[in-house]
Amino acid sequence: MSEPEPGQAPPPIVSFIAGGIAGGVEAFITYPFEYAKTRAQLKHEPGQPFPRNPYLIVSDTLKKEGSRALYKGCSALIVGSIAKDAVRFASFDTIKNTFNNKESGRLSPAGSLLAGMSSGIIASVFAVTPTERIKTALIDDAKGDKRFKSPWRAIGSIIREDGLKGMYRGFAGTTLKQASTTSLRLGSYNIIKDTERANHMPQNSAVSFANGAFAGLITTLATQPFDTIKTRSQCVKATTTREAFQGILQDGGVLGFWTGTVMRLSRTVVSGGILFVVYELAVQVIA
Repeated sequence: MSEPEPGQAPPPIVSFIAGGIAGGVEAFITYPFEYAKTRAQLKHEPGQPFPRNPYLIVSDTLKKEGSRALYKGCSALIVGSIAKDAVRFASFDTIKNTFNNKESGRLSPAGSLLAGMSSGIIASVFAVTPTERIKTALIDDAKGDKRFKSPWRAIGSIIREDGLKGMYRGFAGTTLKQASTTSLRLGSYNIIKDTERANHMPQNSAVSFANGAFAGLITTLATQPFDTIKTRSQCVKATTTREAFQGILQDGGVLGFWTGTVMRLSRTVVSGGILFVVYELAVQVIA
């Protein structure tokens, strides 16, 4: 395969493979951040205090359960991230190639955001919601009954107790999150990159990391409420999106919707850099 021209997205198969590689690498490296953020967002029983500071959650988990506990549910997230990023990069680049301005080779800022939103919805349907449901259930179970010894046990239990729809608990919140985060993350990254190219700025791994980190910062601050609702609605006990919304308000008021922001911000700034660096390098190798 020949390397795509500047401003031109790579072929869908290249985007699919490179996106999957980038998603898997990013998920594994940054999973402890995701674990702590999810634990902070889950409901805790009265009389059983648990630190809300995500960094204290990491240290508390290390002391009580060891380092392996920080990777509870990691395999489910890695599989989901491979599928999610393969689908969303492939769909984003396909949309980008379709609607690029033929003269400038660039997608308009509004087009970049709409392309990201569309790819986020597609990824939520085909990859994100089921794997996020498993990951969240595993983390929630680990702080209580410890019934789930593996992702396969979690899947079996969820389907037995709640049917196939149990795998799509939190679909509304997850899709809102994915549509908004992917729109902002891929869209803003594409806007920044196109602007840099238009101004003849050099493109390298350091620039890709900085661009991805900045896109992650914007994404986290704007979409955290969707992430908190999604986490609450995907815990072990089946909860609707409406019940999750009401529960968050009761427990923490309006600010409760931003629970886990610090740790998610820590993760998405780092993961945004890693994701786009690995993706760009993988495209170069494959193409």
